[in-house]
Amino acid sequence: MSLWGRIFAAGYDTFMARPEKAVLRRHRQALLARVRGRVLEIGGGTGANLPFYGSGIEELVITEPEEPMARRLERKLGDYSLPTRVVRAPAEELPFEDESFDFVVSTLVLCTVDDPARALAEIHRLLKPDGQLLFVEHVRSDEPRLARWQDRLHGLQVRVGHGCHCNRKTLESIKAAGFSIPQLDHDKLRKAPPIVRPLIVGAAERVSAAP
Repeated sequence: MSLWGRIFAAGYDTFMARPEKAVLRRHRQALLARVRGRVLEIGGGTGANLPFYGSGIEELVITEPEEPMARRLERKLGDYSLPTRVVRAPAEELPFEDESFDFVVSTLVLCTVDDPARALAEIHRLLKPDGQLLFVEHVRSDEPRLARWQDRLHGLQVRVGHGCHCNRKTLESIKAAGFSIPQLDHDKLRKAPPIVRPLIVGAAERVSAAP
């Protein structure tokens, strides 16, 4: 538990307030309105998705490996009548049975995991055959000039953003992990620094065995 990790967790809701209001809130609301059954959210952070889960959930399991984040998340659970538990586990090593979830939710998480391919393989393993991965992720820009700036400032962003790799080609990684993407929108994370603005929002379905 690093000092910066504790500071980052303590300030996260505050410095994300403007992007949440401008962009993220409506995407969370639209995506999470559809979830039902057993739901896994990876990297739940301080619980930004909690207000948007509906009554069709049988169980919500939220993983969060960062202890300062997990503590804040747990303190918020009492405000919601959801059958929820928090599990301290990284996305690359999820302690659950194969094909045990109807939905997996990832919002601003795949930029921070140590091994995106391994994390996505775990998600693929855990989803039921007709399950979906719902995602909101900021990614590498399609604009060459901005992508170059993402590369130039990558080292600084990783340190300041507590492990955030803003130049990852996350959409390609999702497809490579054995998913199709029937729903995809591109947006910009307004009220945030330009290098983290390119945003993808959508739903992915299993189409093959994981590579």
